[in-house]
Amino acid sequence: VEIIKPQNDRRNYRRILLPNQLQVLLISDPETDKCAASMNVRVGYFNDPEGLEGLAHFLEHMLFYASEKYPLEDSYSRYISEHGGTTNAFTSSEKTNYHFDVNPDCFEEALDRFAQFFIKPLMSADATTREIKAVESENQMNLLSDAWRMNQLQKHLSLENHPYHKFGSGNWETLEVRPKMKGLDTRQELLRFYHEHYSANLMHLVVYGKDGLDEIERLVKCKFQDIPNKDRNCTRFPGQPCDSRNLSILVKVVPIEQGHKLTFIWPITPGFRNYKEGPTSYLSHLIGHEGEGSLFYILKKLGWATSLLVGESESSYEFSFFKVVIVLTDAGHDHFQDTAALLFKYIHLLQLSGPSGWIHDELVAICQTSFHYQDKIRPIDYARNVAINMQFYPPNDWLAGSSLPSKFNAEKLEFALKELSPENVRIFWESTKFEGLTDLKEPWYGTAYSVERIAESTIEKWIERAPNEDLHLPVPNVFIPTDLSLKSVPNPVKFPTLLRKSAYSRLWYKPDTAFSSPKEYVMIDFNCPHSGISPESVVLTEIFTRLVMDYLNEYAYYAEVAGLHYSVKNTHFGFQVTVVGYSHKLKILLDKVIKTVTSFEVKHERFVVIQEQVLKEYQNVKFQQPYQQAMYCCSLILQTQIWPWSDKLELLPYLEAESLIRFYPLMLSRAFLECYVAGNMNPNEAESIVLHLEEVFFKGPSSISQALFASQHMTNRIIKLESGLSYIYNHDGLNPSDKNSALVHYIQVYQDDFKLNAKLQLFALAAKQSAFHQLRSVEQLGYITVLMHRNDCGIRGLQFIIQSNVKGPGKIDQRIESFLKMFETQLYEMSIDDFKSNVAAVIEMKLEKHKNLREESRFFWNEIADGTLKFDRREREVEALKDLSQKELIDFFDKYIKVGAPFKKSLSVRIYASAHSSDLQTDVVEENGVRIEDIFSFKRSRPLYGSFKGHVKL
Repeated sequence: VEIIKPQNDRRNYRRILLPNQLQVLLISDPETDKCAASMNVRVGYFNDPEGLEGLAHFLEHMLFYASEKYPLEDSYSRYISEHGGTTNAFTSSEKTNYHFDVNPDCFEEALDRFAQFFIKPLMSADATTREIKAVESENQMNLLSDAWRMNQLQKHLSLENHPYHKFGSGNWETLEVRPKMKGLDTRQELLRFYHEHYSANLMHLVVYGKDGLDEIERLVKCKFQDIPNKDRNCTRFPGQPCDSRNLSILVKVVPIEQGHKLTFIWPITPGFRNYKEGPTSYLSHLIGHEGEGSLFYILKKLGWATSLLVGESESSYEFSFFKVVIVLTDAGHDHFQDTAALLFKYIHLLQLSGPSGWIHDELVAICQTSFHYQDKIRPIDYARNVAINMQFYPPNDWLAGSSLPSKFNAEKLEFALKELSPENVRIFWESTKFEGLTDLKEPWYGTAYSVERIAESTIEKWIERAPNEDLHLPVPNVFIPTDLSLKSVPNPVKFPTLLRKSAYSRLWYKPDTAFSSPKEYVMIDFNCPHSGISPESVVLTEIFTRLVMDYLNEYAYYAEVAGLHYSVKNTHFGFQVTVVGYSHKLKILLDKVIKTVTSFEVKHERFVVIQEQVLKEYQNVKFQQPYQQAMYCCSLILQTQIWPWSDKLELLPYLEAESLIRFYPLMLSRAFLECYVAGNMNPNEAESIVLHLEEVFFKGPSSISQALFASQHMTNRIIKLESGLSYIYNHDGLNPSDKNSALVHYIQVYQDDFKLNAKLQLFALAAKQSAFHQLRSVEQLGYITVLMHRNDCGIRGLQFIIQSNVKGPGKIDQRIESFLKMFETQLYEMSIDDFKSNVAAVIEMKLEKHKNLREESRFFWNEIADGTLKFDRREREVEALKDLSQKELIDFFDKYIKVGAPFKKSLSVRIYASAHSSDLQTDVVEENGVRIEDIFSFKRSRPLYGSFKGHVKL
């Protein structure tokens, strides 16, 4: 089989079929720094037995524990982690996908351990009980998520005898309580489910290696041929999940978060059945378009909507859904019928216009360019994506999937349009204004809702009364690139060079020497000290950047469709303009963005819309996950230039358009531009961009800015904690309904230093999986359990992040101390071979090449933003690792990390759920503990680390 692959793809591919009927795609990439594999099993929660909801998902959890060949619990995850890799899995309706990556020299053993999932896994009774608790913890985390709640409500309002109706996640009730009441042993049911459904002929495997195809094939045959083939038939679930009782309905829903949203859902023919014609892609492109004359353009002009998302979802073999999601403003909520009518009017316009050959051909051209010039991504992500494709597409299209429509078929396009009829629609209308006005409750998440029937004649009346707006099809896209040639670079360099500097700007330049891609990356960081001096100035800067994006939208949307992406976003000290994509027409878009910034005027009606949007986002901060709240508080304590979200929320309602009219010229009155230009561009072109910027902002007849004084260069500095002290900050969870508490236990170590970085990262790698195993798998503290190193503007440290519904944060803090004492023994007793293995793993991670221009640019930009400018950081830290001894690592641990270490500086941010609030009175402060009562008084009392950035020297 000739597999279609991108023309710039140097990897080799081979499809093989093992004797046990396991279908495999081999990928050989001699340039890769990571090897990966993904197994896709054609079994999902649709297969869950009645009364055992979540069993397929639970099995996914259990396969990670142990196998007959590798019986030590959690040894698979530990092996992957200790050898520079990651591992994960997910369960959906008709598939379960497992995937991992690892350093190449450990790939063979990692593959062997992975294969045992599907050959002879061990699922002990003890692990079964503990992992049911992990599933329950995962469910608790999702209970207050509007996305999860809406997804389950849509399933709930479907036919009860269709598997789409099921609760796929599972929880303690479905996997422990109810089975026991029925006399069922969950573990026995788990084993039965595994043996009934996990068969080699229902699996698709992708193996992504560094060796040649013959060697990878040898490995695969050796490791995976023993997966039993039980010759199972793929379970089919015929029929549609919705009949007339579930269609033509309007569902009013009370969400958790502030805001209003409309979701229109139609059952449709699954897109993969017609993937060469691409009818769903065609309709998504048109209905989701944001250019002039589009549905979103009109809704935005009327002030009724802030975003529109369109596309196919919940796709299965037998059915799929087409969704249109519109985020409404308050005014849009009040014009619900008109908004719905405009959508149906646009669909009717498409029906009257008929399928367009030129629009189809334009889409084909865009898709062809996108496929053939796609960025390389992580092998683990690539392997997973392809393994999923293997379940749905013939072998020659395993890589492309549905991304290369080619055939224009008017009949299929017309049929797809007919499916989007008023009588087949399900409308879900979310708003907190419905609180107290609903009469039903979804059983799994407790979502309040009500259901009304909508007659087709009702929608027709809405359409008759709708505003008479000029809806029309998009015009030809001028941003589609036609010149994809690569420019020669006279002096290729490995790291960015300072190409130019002046009182107004600095230009860092890095030509593409690694990716052979016709793309560029341009970042312009506007350092405007007036934008960060108060909460009010920060909010006004944020509204300004969103208004710039808002003004550009209908013009720049064509660029987005054609593969040119841009953003304008606020920072601590100003704002950033980023444009990335194909070189050919990037400068046209960049010039338009800059012109919009320099000619900015406040449109009162748009200011009100953006202000309302920002206000709701700040109001919804309290619905963030508790661990996110803890991380925010930790940053607020440590960083000098952060204004509390509560301050910004308090002043937002009082801002007016006139506030921004006054602020805009002040914000840009003094500025410095830090510029980074990379990719398919020569030095003269890069310099011309900055010269144009200086002319427009500083030197031209209509200039609006002056150079900064030396005293005005701003930088974020970090609070220096005191050695030997443990700081504690307690805070109630912002959402009283959330049963989860959270802890961030942060250990501050030092300011950026190659040798110390090497020690810290080596320790984090060595301890990470042990922490996960002990605190999550064994003690079951919470689904979110993470140990990782932390970098705040060059100040390095270590942090534990745990969210739990079973223990309060004070108790979790004690468990972290106990873990550190336990790991102290492991570290002291670590063999020299294990030490060398860990060092080798970190070195391989450090030497991993950037996958694409965007990834490389972000790495180098972080050095510029922090002021460290150590572009050769990875090479220098590898040198430090090679010289590192085991005694030095132990000395580092003894000095900075271990319990009672003389130079240890720790900060515990504790977020208490209402269920654990009583612990606040009983959680004792140790002898060396200091409770932070007021963050800002504390910050004013502490010294600061010096900034690497300082001021710009000219």
